Amino acid sequence: MKRLKRVFDFYLDASIHVALSVFSLALATGLIMNFEVDEHLLFSMFFGTIACYNFVKYGVEAKKYILVANRYHKNIQFVSFIALALALYHAFFLTFETWLGIGVILLLTGLYAVPILPKIANLRSLGLLKIILVAMVWAISTVLLPVIAFEKAVVWDVYIEMLQRFVLVLILLVPFEIRDLKYDSPELKTLPQRYGATHSKSFGAMAVVLFFFLTFLKDGVSLLDVIGKGILFLGLGIIMYVTKKNQSKYFASFWVEAIPIGWLGVLWLLERYV
Repeated sequence: MKRLKRVFDFYLDASIHVALSVFSLALATGLIMNFEVDEHLLFSMFFGTIACYNFVKYGVEAKKYILVANRYHKNIQFVSFIALALALYHAFFLTFETWLGIGVILLLTGLYAVPILPKIANLRSLGLLKIILVAMVWAISTVLLPVIAFEKAVVWDVYIEMLQRFVLVLILLVPFEIRDLKYDSPELKTLPQRYGATHSKSFGAMAVVLFFFLTFLKDGVSLLDVIGKGILFLGLGIIMYVTKKNQSKYFASFWVEAIPIGWLGVLWLLERYV
């Protein structure tokens, strides 16, 4: 049992779970907008997410990331380098336009992790700007990139889907922000630090409503989209309701991050039986 728990913790700590979430949201875009997502893009995103997330979490300081003494972190480092190599291999098959989109994502990720101003460590130290940046990266990665890779026109519905994805990620970040309230430095001025956990949950609840009703601004609204977003609307509402300061160890890191994976499963079932 202990060994199984260690494997599970490594799965979370090595960012494999979050990479599956990104992978799932990209596939969800294809189902909602009725096109097949490029396999090389999917795998490039999956492995690239592992490498990028682990760099942001463990390797903002290059020396700290290269000279690792801890065995556990050495294993994560090894997985990260393998993932980076696989991401580059799959990226080799992508179009130039897709590469431009990846370049924008890498730039935003760099701004998030690397110091850019003398008195500011990086943009993730700027509280609210941090979650906006993360939501932008996820929205571009899981909506715009699949559309570009498929050489599909970036029309009004694509922009609405991107906006919904942006709002979705903001919602999913609320439980993490509340969880970290007791650990974050007051200087970060995160959403819960500014407005408290209760008001942050209220913000999340309003964002859930906005997320769902944005669906009806699309020019072409499919039954799959409405029902799928409706089910997700209920799930997100429950998450906002049960989120609290003192969370179980895996509430945010596993259950909240598993929502995109579960949603993909729902969409897959709806596509076949509705």
